[in-house]
Amino acid sequence: MNIGYANGKYVQLDEPVIPIDERGHQFGDGVYEVIRVYKGKPFMLEEHLQRLIQSAKAIKLPIQQSVEDFKALILEAVQKSNELESAVYLQITRGVAVRQHLFPAAPVSITMTVRHVAGIDNEAREKGMKAIFHEDERWANCYIKSLNLLPNILAKQIAHDAGCYEAILVRDGFITEGTSSNVYMVKDGVVYTTPLSKQILSGITRMAVKKVTESLGIPFIEKKFTPEELLQADEVFITSTTSEILPIVNVDGKSIGKGTAGEWTKKAYRKFKEFILTD
Repeated sequence: MNIGYANGKYVQLDEPVIPIDERGHQFGDGVYEVIRVYKGKPFMLEEHLQRLIQSAKAIKLPIQQSVEDFKALILEAVQKSNELESAVYLQITRGVAVRQHLFPAAPVSITMTVRHVAGIDNEAREKGMKAIFHEDERWANCYIKSLNLLPNILAKQIAHDAGCYEAILVRDGFITEGTSSNVYMVKDGVVYTTPLSKQILSGITRMAVKKVTESLGIPFIEKKFTPEELLQADEVFITSTTSEILPIVNVDGKSIGKGTAGEWTKKAYRKFKEFILTD
């Protein structure tokens, strides 16, 4: 079953638990993680929680809990939910205080949900998805997994309205990432992705893909590339916790490669599913 957690107690998802003066609600003053659960086991949990702590430090959010504390909480929640295939959403904010911009002397607020996830069906994954290019209008510190996602939401909606799954963001003439994914292209047997910087999120699935390519003997190169270069790629795919490895076969109405899910992408996805079982 789907369950919620708010500051020390489990709650129903429709139960009101957020005070009006909650800073996450009023300012987006917080950070979060989404963790995929396969067969009852959170995938790459350590890596997700290390990133959470790093994001919290970046916004000077004083978390008292350790990685081990969060692990115990998440494992308990997953067990209580009794969902074998799910996604954990963990959010930490600067707490509840009278609204002002300065940091309050308030304890942090921790909320969490565990929800069943069906995943993307095999037919859609085999067929591949469409995307659009969109100007990257986000702030300068996208490496922080912040609650402030308005530019992402707007770009994602524009993509949806155009009949596409994702918006691939472009800044200063180069691809950064998707609204909720990392972006890759395959050209002449080499996988390329944007180098890590403050302008993109260090994706957890991105880490897994790097290991997958190494195990398959495929070169993995971090290099900036343009929309024009992406359109000339043999294959394009995106990754995220919920999308896993997902082929993109059309961008801005132009087919990528043969216009179908590429062989390398399919091979990488199969290897990724094997990798999940060993984590």
